[in-house]
Amino acid sequence: MNPLLIILGATASGKTRLAVSVAAALNGEIISADSRQVFRGMDIGTGKDLKEYHLNGKDIPYHLIDIRDAGDQYNVNAFKDDFYEVYERITTANKIPVLCGGTGMYMHSILQNHQYTAVPVNAALREQLPAHDIEELRRTLSGYPGELTVQADLSSAKRLVRAIEIADYLQHHTLSEELRPEIAPLIIGLTGDVESRRSRIMKRLNERFEEGLIDEVQGLLTQGVSAERLVFYGMEYKFVTLYLQNELSLSDLKEKLYIAIRQFAKRQMTFFRKMEKDGVVINWLNTDMKPELLQQNVLKQFREKYSL
Repeated sequence: MNPLLIILGATASGKTRLAVSVAAALNGEIISADSRQVFRGMDIGTGKDLKEYHLNGKDIPYHLIDIRDAGDQYNVNAFKDDFYEVYERITTANKIPVLCGGTGMYMHSILQNHQYTAVPVNAALREQLPAHDIEELRRTLSGYPGELTVQADLSSAKRLVRAIEIADYLQHHTLSEELRPEIAPLIIGLTGDVESRRSRIMKRLNERFEEGLIDEVQGLLTQGVSAERLVFYGMEYKFVTLYLQNELSLSDLKEKLYIAIRQFAKRQMTFFRKMEKDGVVINWLNTDMKPELLQQNVLKQFREKYSL
């Protein structure tokens, strides 16, 4: 049995703090599942909070943070390759891997281990597709052989475009099957009431401005990271870049960013619920519980799961 403790939740839910406390108790190491924390120099805006990895005088090892330069690209397939490399190193050292983050697609790719994440984006094909016409996209997809579309998700235009892209690629290419370890996960989700989540988001956002969020984004621009790329990274980097380009006032920046983060947190929770519909079992805990009770609850579930 290959254990993997996963701690997930929406932004500002306290995932890192819980993961570190549990990893410390289990002699574990953290693997980050965050699509933006992989980039060096993007610290405040991504909420790396690296000081949290130091607990009771001990440094808790972490991985997949600060592994790419800001401005680079990173995707789910690169994450999978990096994850399995780190996972093997941790388990070989007889330590417990703790996967922690809020990028649901990254965690889902490990739990489902879909080969199709390796299929590259086909920009030319996408330009030819009616991106917002679900019925037309479904008709286009039905024109491909059934064995190439059996796993397709027909629920949204975005997913249909990706399904067509995959089917088109598979008509001309063969995906080599990678041997991956069979993982037995225990998944802990942190959740709470909406008002509590909004309060935590506002508190953390104010802290980030005080810590120098605007200066961080200005520094990235000065280093040569393009405004277009920063806007692509979204949320903090998008809105602060627009502010620095004089397209937003400071008050508009703070208001729009707060709303965007709230909407992002809602999308995260929606994705986690979709994971459950796909058969992923998530054990939900209230993030507003006392930290020591949260830790005890997770440790109890871990020991029961793996008979320790």
